[in-house]
Amino acid sequence: MKPNLQFDFIADKKNNTLTIRREFLADRPLVWDCYTKSELLDRWFAPAPLTTKTKSMDFREGGHWHYAMVEPNGTEYWGYTAYQKIKAIDFYTALDAFSNEAAEINEALPRAEWLVTFTDKGENALVETIVTYKSLADLEQVIQMGMEQGMTATLNKLDELLLTLKS
Repeated sequence: MKPNLQFDFIADKKNNTLTIRREFLADRPLVWDCYTKSELLDRWFAPAPLTTKTKSMDFREGGHWHYAMVEPNGTEYWGYTAYQKIKAIDFYTALDAFSNEAAEINEALPRAEWLVTFTDKGENALVETIVTYKSLADLEQVIQMGMEQGMTATLNKLDELLLTLKS
């Protein structure tokens, strides 16, 4: 039986933000690694049945992660994350965007600033992600695109990965 881990998904339409708080049954350094190493991100960062493939990643301030979420039929949805500030195992900030395989940003879809914070919650790790959009329309668009369901399914895959990494 899985313990009752904290999960909050809060849309703040006044400030155009999503706040996602998720507790994991693992220590903070391991969860940090799962968020910051491409070989681990590729194992969880897409809602099932999609998979993730990294084209390039340079996790450092000024670096990036260029990746695709891939459907079983091979359809690819590309993303580009530009890392801004990083304090190891505590937090990072990034600009996130939809892109194409050539890493060209899709200006027709919402971009967002991400602040991802890692803290200890007893023996577990708590990750708080605050995603800020430029406008209410952008926030509403990603909600309509299924952000809550997608994040829920994706973070469940991270739970499964953490169980295998800890054993």
